[in-house]
Amino acid sequence: MTQQPVGFVEAVLMVVADIPSGQVATYGDVAALLGTRGARAVGGVMARYGSDVAWWRVIRAGGRPPAGHAESARVHYEREGTPLLPSGDDDGYRIDLAVARWRP
Repeated sequence: MTQQPVGFVEAVLMVVADIPSGQVATYGDVAALLGTRGARAVGGVMARYGSDVAWWRVIRAGGRPPAGHAESARVHYEREGTPLLPSGDDDGYRIDLAVARWRP
């Protein structure tokens, strides 16, 4: 993984910290807010530093929860009242982006 500049890491974490309870943003949404198309770079920051923020509020495109964390993220979504939709894939659900997507 390419090392991200500290300023970028801090910027990603600041955006994520602003996402309200019960709402979500995709990795691409966070990147766009920072003026970049680097959704993968945002994912890298979240994988490395995201445990200090509400990591479950940053999701994959199409409403999919963070890869490998569907079960633990679901606990947070249910507690926060994030709207979920059933899905037939391994995750078993999707976040309803039409309702839950954060638009600052």
